[in-house]
Amino acid sequence: MLSPRNRMRRRADFDTALRHGRRAGRNALSVALFVPQDTPDQPGGDAPPRVGFSVSKAVGKAVVRKRVQRRLRHLMRERVGSLPAGSLLVVRAKPQAALLDYSELAAQLDSALRAVTRPRGQSSHRTRASREATSAHTTAVGEQPTQ
Repeated sequence: MLSPRNRMRRRADFDTALRHGRRAGRNALSVALFVPQDTPDQPGGDAPPRVGFSVSKAVGKAVVRKRVQRRLRHLMRERVGSLPAGSLLVVRAKPQAALLDYSELAAQLDSALRAVTRPRGQSSHRTRASREATSAHTTAVGEQPTQ
């Protein structure tokens, strides 16, 4: 079970994370992570990270939704320590989440968390140089020879 101090309960916190946080989506879920900037009047270093869950009716009936939520909550209990202090994380389940087993759901959650906690400017995708090289190669291959 996720500790009560790590649970997000206020609507304002959900809204803040969803509107201002970094997002990453996968087939079965999406996450939004908001890390507040420390200010002299409100240091966030001592606040614990908080996590909220959203599992809509599109996922399934109540029993299915609750099972998905319990799985996500259990997975986050193991991962909440890796989140920045004072951060707000919202995990939204998609209908595909009901069809995945525990390990597949864990893999997608880990992938999404890596994406939102990665420093800005670092992408897991190809580098710009490799994209340009690929597009230049595609153009050269696709051109008609001149006569």
